[in-house]
Parts: sequence; C-alpha cells; structure tokens
Amino acid sequence: MSHSEFILETRALTKAFGGLVANSSVSIGFREHQAHAIIGPNGAGKSTFVNLLTGHLPPSAGEVLFKGASIGGLPAHKVTRLGIGRSYQKTNIFPSFTCFENCRLAAQSRLATSMRFLRPASSYKAVSEQAEAALASAGLAGRSGRVAGTMSYGEQRQLEIAMVLATAPEVLVLDEPLAGMGREESEHMVTLLRDLARRYTLILIEHDMDAVFAIADVLSVMVNGTLLESGPVERVRASKAVQDAYLGDGAEAY
Repeated sequence: MSHSEFILETRALTKAFGGLVANSSVSIGFREHQAHAIIGPNGAGKSTFVNLLTGHLPPSAGEVLFKGASIGGLPAHKVTRLGIGRSYQKTNIFPSFTCFENCRLAAQSRLATSMRFLRPASSYKAVSEQAEAALASAGLAGRSGRVAGTMSYGEQRQLEIAMVLATAPEVLVLDEPLAGMGREESEHMVTLLRDLARRYTLILIEHDMDAVFAIADVLSVMVNGTLLESGPVERVRASKAVQDAYLGDGAEAY
C-alpha cells in the first residue's frame, strides 16, 4: 500500500508519560474523503492519539505525516492552519457570543497574523462569508444571530462543528461529537456527519457504535495504547480478535 494514498498518517507513533506508554507504535493511514472511526474502551489511548494528530502533544517517537510532510511536534495552531480541524469531547464554544461571532472568531484564528488591524476590509468580508458558510454546512443556516448559550445542547455541538469548519479544514477530527445527546439529537448529528464525510476527510472518535456503523467507511480498534485491527468496517466487525475484545457482548464495553 502506497503512503501517497493517505492525506494524513501515523508511522510507529509512540507517546510515553514517564513509565506509562499511552500509545505504542501506532500506524494508521487516513484516506481523503473517507470517514474513519477509532474505537476502543476508556484508557485505550484514543485521546492521546488525537492529541498527537492535532499538535496538542508532541510524540515521544514515530511520525505524523500530513500530505507527506512531517508535522509531529508542531504546535496546535500551526496544525490548524495546515488544514486539520478538531472538536473536543466537551463543548468548546463562547456561550455569550452569537453563532456568527463564534464562527467568525474561529475563521480569524486561521489567519497567519494577529495584526489584523492592518488587513484590508476585504479580508474581513472573506472571514464573514466563511463563518456564514460554516454555519450553513453544520445545519445552522439562519441561526447566525442566536446567542450560543441559549441553544439546545445538540445545536451547541453543531455550532462547535461549524467553528471547526470555519477554519477551512481538509481533515475533521471529531472527538465524541454525539456524547451526551438524546436519540433525536443523535440521529440529526449522524445525518450531518454523513454529509460532511462526503466533503472532508473525517476522523471520528466515538462510543456510540450505532453511529460508528452508520457513518464510518474504515474502522480502527485500539486497546492498551496499541492498534488491534484496522480496515473496512465490515471486515473489522467480523474480526474474531475484535469480537473477543469488544463486540461479543454488545457495545457496552465501549
């Protein structure tokens, strides 16, 4: 398999905190315009892996490659500017700001300088248009003026995704976007994520196995900081090692 097939990949990625090895030699490739889910129980190393992918942690060993260039160890803001956007397990919005203001701030964060008072008015127009487009893509068209803190939990999660989209990413890394949602909100989010997966490379960390099976093209299973299995969803689902580890007694192990 050629490495050029991957827009983002890790090679023997390892992260140790003192004597604790949170990720051990993890090699995963993410193809463009595919939905790739990473699952595993608490403590499997998923959050550490996401933090390594997005520049929130430097690797102890191994590589993170984006479009063939090594980005391991770059700070998170530089990773964002390259085109890798990320959401968090906990809602990360400004509740007193409107939806539009939240997205405009996110879009401005992608600019290469903080000296924005020197920029022409046209750049502000571009940022504003980017913010409005992001809201529409996240299913929040017409909500620009709504104060974020007054919206439902599900809508706040949509807003967080809109903020990621406002940074103009090529890769979306979404950390448990369905966490804490009721059934109706979850169904709505699954529909949104399936739509986004057609336009972006989507990396999904998620405990909701019904959502994973509805969205993902590729599934990677982590256990104890290592990669147990990775491949097309149906193949991984049928793997005896995966069934023995997780799926044999239902999804509650996640």
